[in-house]
Amino acid sequence: MKRTIIWIGALGIGAVLGLFGISWLDQLMTFLATVYTRLFQLLAVPTIVLAIITTLTTFGSKGYGKIFGRTLTYTLLTTFAAAAVGALLYVLIAPGNLPMEAITQSGEAVEAPQMSYAEHIINIIPNNIVKPFLEGNVLSLLLLAFVIGMGLSKLPESENKAVIVKGLLGLQELLHLLIRCLIWTLPLGIVAFSAQLSAQVSAGVVASSIGKYVLVVLGGNVIQFFVVLPLFLLARGQNPIYVLSKMMPAVLMALFTKSSAATLPVTMETAESRLGIRKNVARFVLPICTTINMNGCAAFILVTSLFVMQNGGTPITMGTILLWMFISVISAVGNAGVPMGCYFLTLSLMSGIGAPIAVLGIILPIYTIIDMIETAENVWSDSCVATMVNHDT
Repeated sequence: MKRTIIWIGALGIGAVLGLFGISWLDQLMTFLATVYTRLFQLLAVPTIVLAIITTLTTFGSKGYGKIFGRTLTYTLLTTFAAAAVGALLYVLIAPGNLPMEAITQSGEAVEAPQMSYAEHIINIIPNNIVKPFLEGNVLSLLLLAFVIGMGLSKLPESENKAVIVKGLLGLQELLHLLIRCLIWTLPLGIVAFSAQLSAQVSAGVVASSIGKYVLVVLGGNVIQFFVVLPLFLLARGQNPIYVLSKMMPAVLMALFTKSSAATLPVTMETAESRLGIRKNVARFVLPICTTINMNGCAAFILVTSLFVMQNGGTPITMGTILLWMFISVISAVGNAGVPMGCYFLTLSLMSGIGAPIAVLGIILPIYTIIDMIETAENVWSDSCVATMVNHDT
């Protein structure tokens, strides 16, 4: 509780500092925010790899199958629910088309690299053990971690295996010590993140809105966050208020970093130390959820794709909505948990079907707010999945 109060206080201080509009202060806050984001990204990659390897090694083949099955089931259920909420709000609120002049003036959004699904799958399979670490390719790292972890679990007990396992566990302990030290200094980071956002708002960067579309996206996130996910927890006999209060540091961190991958070290530490989730569950489930459990992303892809296609003259029928619900969920699974990951993924999908991606140029100035909220929702959903899996196993 004390830590949460300090974090909220830092949030308020940062918001006030950002409103001053002092150039050197804004530059300092941007610098600090960038430093903290990079430090958490630095710790995120080894956290993912070591967590999965050590868990699979100590679990063995008998223990992880049920946990993985439960994780995948809850991930798909919550992600489909998020997409369904977005679809329902889109039908009820019915955003209208943008003026053609606005689309023309916005120009192209941002060029996105074109890649087929076959190329995407091939890129997951590494041909160099170092390259996935250098590129931060989470899916490749997950594959490597699964293979190494399962390989170690199958090795017969020996002195060599014990040395490897002890070394990995020692590295993991060192990593968690570094994470705890970074979390201790985090109020300074929160001041910087809050000031940076406040300065952007006061400068008008995210002040303009496109009305009903924004209402659908943000409304869907709010309903998923405060209604749908708590109902999932209640169905498994868990108290959503208690779970959220314990996971609040991770949710707040996600709000400001806009990256579930960068927030992963905080999410794992908070789940274990505050919420009391078993280490073997937290260190197995949360890294997987960071990659595949993207509630906010699925809803954003669906609503934004429908909005862009509608502005391009595509009739939005029930069949179209159902098809893109499926596409949005599949696309969200495996999307990189990094800032603007969903935006670029949606841009690629719309480019592929020839939709007017200039609409995304109009959405871009307000995407900062959308990205913050959907990332917080993603981490909250990860926490819910981990809580339910911990309860079921």
